[in-house]
Amino acid sequence: MMTPLTEQQINELRVNLLSLQVEFTALLEGATKGAETVSLDQPIGRLSRMDAMQQQSMAQANTRIARQRLAQIRAALTRYDQDEYGLCVDCGEDIGFGRLKARPESPFCLECQKQRE
Repeated sequence: MMTPLTEQQINELRVNLLSLQVEFTALLEGATKGAETVSLDQPIGRLSRMDAMQQQSMAQANTRIARQRLAQIRAALTRYDQDEYGLCVDCGEDIGFGRLKARPESPFCLECQKQRE
């Protein structure tokens, strides 16, 4: 059983979550340019078009990942507001400060995360 988070740790993690929320929101706002559709009518060579399409695909994948992480961050902030932050959403045990320091949006303790993978 993990040690429950202290008030100071919870506040530190909340600041981290809010910072991540700003960071990922800005990242997503700037990511729309790279994910634009590559026009087949562009006057570029075949290899350049293939590069552009590959970059578009990578930008779309990065955008998807960033959206998922932002959703997790927002869910963690909701758990904070409901005084449930730091507790595993599966088993209800404490997640642990070390894990939350690395990924403050983590909804699962290490054991439940291992079972999910």
